[in-house]
Amino acid sequence: MTPMVDLVADLGEGFGAYTMGDDEALLEMLTSANVACGFHAGDPRIMDATVRTCVEQQVAVGAHPSYPDLVGFGRRAMDLTPEEVRTDVLYQIGALQAFAIAHGTRVQHVAPHGRLGNLVAVRADYARAVVDAVASLDESLIILAQDGELADAARARGLRVGIVGIADRAYRDDGTLVPRSEPGALIHDADEVARRTLRMVTEGVIRSVDGKDVPVACDTVLLHGDSPGAIALAGRIREQLLAAGVQIASLDKVLSGKGV
Repeated sequence: MTPMVDLVADLGEGFGAYTMGDDEALLEMLTSANVACGFHAGDPRIMDATVRTCVEQQVAVGAHPSYPDLVGFGRRAMDLTPEEVRTDVLYQIGALQAFAIAHGTRVQHVAPHGRLGNLVAVRADYARAVVDAVASLDESLIILAQDGELADAARARGLRVGIVGIADRAYRDDGTLVPRSEPGALIHDADEVARRTLRMVTEGVIRSVDGKDVPVACDTVLLHGDSPGAIALAGRIREQLLAAGVQIASLDKVLSGKGV
């Protein structure tokens, strides 16, 4: 069977007069987008423009909810209760949903950002809070996550789950990401990132920091556009996947092809 994968990136992560990354260049390579919803980045004007451009480029729109942490870009630890997580996530998806409807589309998926995204993989209470928010709003929404508590909780509630592979981040043996605060968390070698991506998609494994091949059921590959050379690397990854016979398709099509 021909392997299929979705290509997704985090978009709309500016604020006011400030921008981050080259969204327009990245959009040409994507089939899905994680759109910042105002808590770690993004504002109403940026959200509106980002959704509009996604529709023009036929890129599926997904919500990228975060801790309420503009100053720390959603990457700092915050002592939120599960109820705060639930209502914050519900608030952010609803905001993006308004712009999606205004531009004649819908929100396809939900992908927690930053520190929240890391914690929902290992904290069952936070995972349930995110699932409760999504299920109460729209059970057709896809949960985009790493393998872990959030993916498990979503499946248990009957929600569709897309597993995201992040080729330029180091993995531990248990399949979780090495925190950005630790040495070696980010992989900068373009050749290595491209090799890791191809293995994730075609073999379903990624090499951990301790040299172990860790299973990764990769439904979508997260591309980045906010560092030097990132756009060229994203293009290289796309070209390499196509050259290997991988079909690049929307997340919905990828999951449907797997019977999910």
